[in-house]
Amino acid sequence: MKKYGIPLAFALLAGAAHADGDYISPTNDRVRVSLGIMDVSSSTTFQVDSTAGTPGTVVDAENTLGLPKREIEPKFQVMFRAGERNRLRFDYFTLDRSGDATLTAPLLFRDVVLQTGDPVQSELDMRVVGITYEYSFWHTEKLEVAGSLGVESVQLSAQLKVETNTQHVNQRDDQAGPFPSPGIDATWVISKRFYLDGRIQYLDLHFDKLNGSLGFLEFDALYRFRPNVSFALGYNAVRTHLSSTQTSNSGYYDFNTNGPELFVRVAF
Repeated sequence: MKKYGIPLAFALLAGAAHADGDYISPTNDRVRVSLGIMDVSSSTTFQVDSTAGTPGTVVDAENTLGLPKREIEPKFQVMFRAGERNRLRFDYFTLDRSGDATLTAPLLFRDVVLQTGDPVQSELDMRVVGITYEYSFWHTEKLEVAGSLGVESVQLSAQLKVETNTQHVNQRDDQAGPFPSPGIDATWVISKRFYLDGRIQYLDLHFDKLNGSLGFLEFDALYRFRPNVSFALGYNAVRTHLSSTQTSNSGYYDFNTNGPELFVRVAF
């Protein structure tokens, strides 16, 4: 209820504060704040090798560890415009899940071997915090198209625990790194009340013994029920791959999440 209540209260407060006014084109917004929820479906695969280099078990996190395939997650985004063509956007995405399962086969995770029949408690978290600069190479009252270059901080964390009368295991693995992510962002104004927003960002990076890719896709249809307040329904997808061949720290993570989103946007 809290996840639904926060954006609703946000919209009511903003609507009460600015009930009337001129409908300035969304392509001229100076500040945008978007807050809402996403109903994401996820598929996750990972492999964490031992520090001695022994290949770890390839794990389907949803089917093997019982992690939920669908989650309601918050959406948060802020945009600032400087002048006519320069913008700065801040994004935050989080996906935190936990599960319980009984193993049907042995599982090697870093330096721990879990056995068939072990009751495993698991946590798998992903956080992406991004800052993106955008330059509008096409800017009119009806259409704005911008090239973008962002820096995304990605944090991945996996934890497996077994607690029985004869066994106590608590193994954790963390991976993190910054990713530059070029892309394109567009706003198309259909009418005074309706407009569309979309963006794509993607990068595939190889550095030393680290490989990674990060991709964002977002498409939203917005209805302005007040000059500065809009409701939006859209679709969001995030794809992340992070792998390492470093000695004593090898393995990989693959995250794929996508689903509809609903949010409130206040713009000035």
